[in-house]
Amino acid sequence: GFDEGLAHLIEAGADLFLMPSQFEPCGLNQMYSLRYGTVPVVRRTGGLADTVRDEKEGAKSNGFVFDDYTPAALRETLVRALGVYQDGKRWLRLQRAGMGLDHSWDRSAREYVKIYERAISKGDRNGSR
Repeated sequence: GFDEGLAHLIEAGADLFLMPSQFEPCGLNQMYSLRYGTVPVVRRTGGLADTVRDEKEGAKSNGFVFDDYTPAALRETLVRALGVYQDGKRWLRLQRAGMGLDHSWDRSAREYVKIYERAISKGDRNGSR
């Protein structure tokens, strides 16, 4: 049977996390990987595109992203990732960038509060409160 604790240990102990999804509305595993310092390799879709920034993007990068849903695109990205893996400083930067992200509900809740406050203030200006 499935053992969630063991699944997290495996993910945390890996160097790379591969998630070449064709569709992915949200995706929790890449967020677990980022938190654990396991660098994700993902296809740009849904929540994967929202959370993983390609290594080519500079300071905010935290993984590897490809666009085409093809074996060739996946292979090319894996070859690129393994090349970066050989450079310990670049790899550590990716790991640290991922581990420093905040995907918690606290952050999301703060954003919702900002949206509600803006909506309320606009209602006050329009005399509709």
